[in-house]
Amino acid sequence: MSKHRSRNFPAMMTQLTLSSWETIFHRTLMMAQGTCSAAEYQRMVMEKAAAIQASTLAMMTGRGNAAVMAPYLVRSLANARRLRRK
Repeated sequence: MSKHRSRNFPAMMTQLTLSSWETIFHRTLMMAQGTCSAAEYQRMVMEKAAAIQASTLAMMTGRGNAAVMAPYLVRSLANARRLRRK
């Protein structure tokens, strides 16, 4: 996550938006086709809980906007890459 702290916040938000859209597209397609596994549904919930926890800690320690957004960006980019390969 430290590499994301050095990025500017608007660029991070752009990346988050694009990777989120891609992830939502792939997951929606999987759901529509009936190929979304129980593990994928569980991942959707667990990754958000982990991102909220890390983001809250960054906010409570005053590490700035980029550090608060980094947990969401890291997970969103990883999901987009992973789902792109399926």
